[in-house]
Amino acid sequence: MLIEEGERVPADGVLDEANDFSVDESILTGESVSVVKKPGEPVFLGTNTVSGSAWFTLSAVGQQTELGRIGQSLIAIPTEKTPLQVQINQFVGRMAWIGFVAFALVCGINYARSGDWVTAVLFGLTLAMSILPEEIPVAFSSFMALGAARLSKAGVLTKQPQTVESLGSATVICTDKTGTITQEGMRVCQLYDGATDSLLPLPGPLSPTAKSVLEYARWSSETDPFDAMEKAIVAAFREAFTEADPAFNADNYPIVHEYPLAGTPPMMTHVRKGPAGDIAVAGKGAVEHILAVCHLAPATSEYIRKTTRELSQNGYRVLGVASGAWQPPAFPAEQDAFNWSFLGLIALENPPKPNAKAVIEAFTDAGIRVKLITGDFAETAQAIARQVGLPGAETLVTGQEIMAMDESTLRHRTAQTAVFARMFPEAKLRVVNALKSLGEIVAMTGDGVNDGPALKAAHIGVAMGKRGTEVARQAASLVLVDDDLGGMVKAIAQGRRIYQNLKKAIAYIVSIHIPIILMVAVPLLANWQWANLFSPIHIIFLELVMGPTCSIAFENEPAEPGQMQQPPRRATDTFLAGPELGRSIVQGLAISGAVLGVYYVAMKNGESVETVRTLAFATLVMSNILLTLVNRSFTQSISRTIRIPNLLLSLMLGLTFALLLTTLFVPAARHLFGFSTISIPALGWCGLAALIGVGWVEVYKLVSRTKTNTVQLQ
Repeated sequence: MLIEEGERVPADGVLDEANDFSVDESILTGESVSVVKKPGEPVFLGTNTVSGSAWFTLSAVGQQTELGRIGQSLIAIPTEKTPLQVQINQFVGRMAWIGFVAFALVCGINYARSGDWVTAVLFGLTLAMSILPEEIPVAFSSFMALGAARLSKAGVLTKQPQTVESLGSATVICTDKTGTITQEGMRVCQLYDGATDSLLPLPGPLSPTAKSVLEYARWSSETDPFDAMEKAIVAAFREAFTEADPAFNADNYPIVHEYPLAGTPPMMTHVRKGPAGDIAVAGKGAVEHILAVCHLAPATSEYIRKTTRELSQNGYRVLGVASGAWQPPAFPAEQDAFNWSFLGLIALENPPKPNAKAVIEAFTDAGIRVKLITGDFAETAQAIARQVGLPGAETLVTGQEIMAMDESTLRHRTAQTAVFARMFPEAKLRVVNALKSLGEIVAMTGDGVNDGPALKAAHIGVAMGKRGTEVARQAASLVLVDDDLGGMVKAIAQGRRIYQNLKKAIAYIVSIHIPIILMVAVPLLANWQWANLFSPIHIIFLELVMGPTCSIAFENEPAEPGQMQQPPRRATDTFLAGPELGRSIVQGLAISGAVLGVYYVAMKNGESVETVRTLAFATLVMSNILLTLVNRSFTQSISRTIRIPNLLLSLMLGLTFALLLTTLFVPAARHLFGFSTISIPALGWCGLAALIGVGWVEVYKLVSRTKTNTVQLQ
């Protein structure tokens, strides 16, 4: 097959003939510059031809290609549930079993006392409905879906909504370099003028001899280049020259003869004809080749090599530039045969994005460690790491070293290293799995095919929307639409806000379910006068009120201050057990005490069953309203949170109170719920009982804040 400049390689193959042929293999290797190919060397499906043309023989198509092999490897990597998904499934499963046991117990007791199976099953269902926390899966799904919608507005597309919550717990971010940390393309950043022995920054003022270096670098490039380095040379040339210069217009210097990339290391030459008929012979290429054809003094050559090494250690791609003298009438058969004069060096870089340093700082402030994983050269990777202020930029491991390590050594080195260079798919996958085995929650960004396995294996795979390959986007769970890593900062902040609000919602769910359960269970087990006070309609009313409150109103809560200055939570942390669950249970027991107290006092005062039911239900609903308000923050007082706007929460609480008044004062609704008419003072006593049952939380918050402030002062 014939492949030419600008075309995509259609299959794997081996080169037979190559004419000035170079390929961009970044989707497979992560290298930021194109690779020169010679006969006998392989080419790969999906890579792009940067310059020249070539004939190659096909060696593989479809799934047998390197691209297809990586795609097939993704199938073997399972998609894991997030830690919170696992915790919620376990919690709801346990509550379902408890509900089943409670249903059987209540059915048995009711049947033993009444002998009526229908009544027994009805009140058994009432208790089972009150135990099952069906709002938790609903709340989780709603939070994830609404969070995904918010992220889409910030330029982050969520393919798997459940991963939104995981963002808040990410402890390590493994980021690609090319196109993620760095900008698209390259630029000329420095120029060495051999005539004056000076190293000059670009853009900047240039002497006539320095301009000659840039001019000949331009003439040795294609007139309308496709290669990223040659594009950068043309851009630097246009900044240094004005339109008044004859050299500015490439049409004034047409190519009359050219020599393709040749030699080891390579060099290329263009012969151009100027407006006055003069001939310019311009060559550029590897510094060693340029020095060899220029025949400089040994000391001078060694000095230029030293300058080249210093530039390379800063991550720059260094090219030598030379001018040749032509002896008419014929051009020589080989470019090396010209009489060459050394002009200087040009240093190119793949520069970091303007916001890269700020993004790394934001991750670090949030307690998230950043690891740079790239297929590029070690010097380039470390130079970029230093430029963006990556902590631990001096630590380095290569892909070959990764593959040679045993599991124990790998885990240790992976934890201690910040820069991973010359990485390939298998090495990237080993690093991600090693971090996961250390208990880290891993986010992985990438855009190439070579990133696919690691993206799928990570807890949070993040692909680039513009530059990313289809394989990367399919393997990832998030896509950054604008290829901007800053979107990850927003996504992590959103994930932390979601987790924070989900904690509030589930604490609310657990707390409000306890008094509902005890209102059914305690009178029955204690054999009170009216054991079955609530029926399914009362539970349904409460479920209708609680569902939107926990799944929509709490989700709309703004983030609490300082969330992005706190370390990420551990993967094993859960609010479905331990102190946080204990606090919710205490809240629920306090509300239960208030509601059962009203129930018991009214019953002992000889009130009718309808009046007792009305007072107990009103107390429970008002406790629900107050519980929602105090659970808006676990640290800030209600006097402070009440000033934070949340329209959906206000609407839900207003609707809840309006529905309560409807059931109390509208005759048809009152009859449906089995209520009696009660006075405003009686309703006030219910409100006072609810305030006592919930208000202690504010005292607890005050004591906690006082203790925290005292510790901080000490």
